[in-house]
Amino acid sequence: MENNKRINDTKASEKKSIRNQINEYMESRRERAYADTEASSRAISPDSVPAGAGNRGETVIYRNGVDTRFLVYVIVLLCFGAVMSFSASYVYAEQKYDDPTHFIVRYVIFAVAAIVITTPFVLLAKPWFWKCFGTVTYIGSAFLLLLVLLPIFSWSAGGAQRWIDLGFITIQPSEIAKTGVVMMLAFYMSKYDKQITTVKVGNSDFKYGVFYPALIFGAICMLVALEKHISGLMIIGMIGIAVMYMGGTRTKWIFLIIGAIAVAGCLLILVSDYAQDRVNTWLNIDKVDPLGSAWQTLQGLYAIGSGGLFGVGLGNSRQKYGYVSQPQNDFVFTIICEELGFFGAALVVVMFSLLVIRGFKIAARSPDKYTSLLVFGLTFKVALQTILNIAVVTNSMPNTGISLPFFSSGGTSLALQIFEMGIILNISRFSTVKKG
Repeated sequence: MENNKRINDTKASEKKSIRNQINEYMESRRERAYADTEASSRAISPDSVPAGAGNRGETVIYRNGVDTRFLVYVIVLLCFGAVMSFSASYVYAEQKYDDPTHFIVRYVIFAVAAIVITTPFVLLAKPWFWKCFGTVTYIGSAFLLLLVLLPIFSWSAGGAQRWIDLGFITIQPSEIAKTGVVMMLAFYMSKYDKQITTVKVGNSDFKYGVFYPALIFGAICMLVALEKHISGLMIIGMIGIAVMYMGGTRTKWIFLIIGAIAVAGCLLILVSDYAQDRVNTWLNIDKVDPLGSAWQTLQGLYAIGSGGLFGVGLGNSRQKYGYVSQPQNDFVFTIICEELGFFGAALVVVMFSLLVIRGFKIAARSPDKYTSLLVFGLTFKVALQTILNIAVVTNSMPNTGISLPFFSSGGTSLALQIFEMGIILNISRFSTVKKG
């Protein structure tokens, strides 16, 4: 009997899902954070003394300074991004706007404005504040997505109607929607944690763990789909699934959702000439017209290949002289590869990897499930966009408009990325641990 019990326990432990392993890791990080906090009491501010700390087993919240490593990674990426944004854009800016500094000036203005606006939130906001803020962001983004469908408010570029023109600035609502979906899903998944993770008669885990959260990001996806914004639709869908999975939605339902999205994606390709053209170009890059639909992808690949190990030198790219379209935006990574070579491209990947890993560690030490899911979702968003952007420019997936965080010149996306990093930094000031 005892041997059978051991065998069953061994089999059960082997069947632990990745999510359970991550949750166990988060719990161990909280335990370790408590030990570190006790050993380094100077890092705790005077107002962070836990109430009832003498009660064993009680969960307490310590208030600390921001995560220094994460802050350094953000600053390095911003500085690196500014340099490469200018290097990649000054030729195109001079040709189109007769001002080589057009894009870098916008980059700096948006970055500085975002930092100024974000700093008070980093220093003063409490974790509960983001629940209210996230609800407003989600509802506001849905309203803006409706406005962008009206010609009187929208502004078109490259045949796409995805921006709202306010005269002095253009706003891309889908970027705000990505943040809103993360915040709203994190709020919902944490609020209904017990209903989601507890299997009851009548499949209530489906109702709370699949149906309602799918409505939350599905409503936004529908509005984005009306804009024919395939890349935005794909990113929001992936973010939604990731937050649901980490929030406790059962694995079988996750696979069901992924299957449904895959079927919907295939149907979209079948009914869309635009999508079919992109897929055909991707699959037959060596056969399609190199001066037509394959032009952007091929020129990007030429830029990557000509960089070699060490590149042709900062500012010396040849492909940005009218060959690579949008060198300051979606295809900025190809200019990085050409000018800085393999080692420069590897440095970019390493910096993003360090940022993402540190973000996940902050999520593991967050005060509660809501803040943990929020940090995870925002960090996952950066990782996802980075991976997809590099996949597009290397022709590892069909060409679709996906910006590279901190490097592409889009003002709305840059400002939101800085604000999202501010949310993570704010939450990093708090950590929940258990008294042993």
